[in-house]
Amino acid sequence: MKSALRFHGVDAAQLRGECAAFCKAHAEIDREQLIGYATALFATDGFDLRSAAIALLERKAMLLQASDAPWLVELARAGACWAHVDFLATAVIDRLLERDGGVAVRARAWASDDCFWVRRVALLCQLRALRRGAGDFALFAEIAAPMLGEKEFFIRKAIGWVLREVSKKRPALVRDFLLPHAANASGVTWREATKYLPAAMQRELEKARSGRSRLGTRT
Repeated sequence: MKSALRFHGVDAAQLRGECAAFCKAHAEIDREQLIGYATALFATDGFDLRSAAIALLERKAMLLQASDAPWLVELARAGACWAHVDFLATAVIDRLLERDGGVAVRARAWASDDCFWVRRVALLCQLRALRRGAGDFALFAEIAAPMLGEKEFFIRKAIGWVLREVSKKRPALVRDFLLPHAANASGVTWREATKYLPAAMQRELEKARSGRSRLGTRT
């Protein structure tokens, strides 16, 4: 993980099991208490304790309100770790925004943040919906296109990850996004995005990428 946090070695099944047991023993937990528990857990230097905070938020996500979105993204900023950022973005933040609205406003704001972890949240906050064939792909494309040139691996990977998942149900959307950006997408973005595309689309895109690479440098 390349992290300075302390690790207890708790796996995902154990983590969710303990959260389930905690919630069963504290069935009366309300929103204020939920936020308090998560804040306290995240304030520690324990990786697994921070993971437990997010697992608790995931389990009690229905208690959260749209106004909690800024607090949640600050947890991602403080977490500065792909495992925690991705867990928050794809199991808590995305569900909240999909349920209570505000996806476009939040995603656009986060996409321009100075912190690349927050920009990663902007890219991933629709992953669940986009994966099942819903979501606002035009919004994703709008915020992802300006990030294609970023050098940060976690941004490049996130763009490719979302495109890869979208391609499984709606390959034409991914093809149409990549065609005008064939010379700008990084190798990791390109490999992830084209992995499951039909062979004909892959050939079409490789032809465009090969042709445009002669006009400039591709990284």
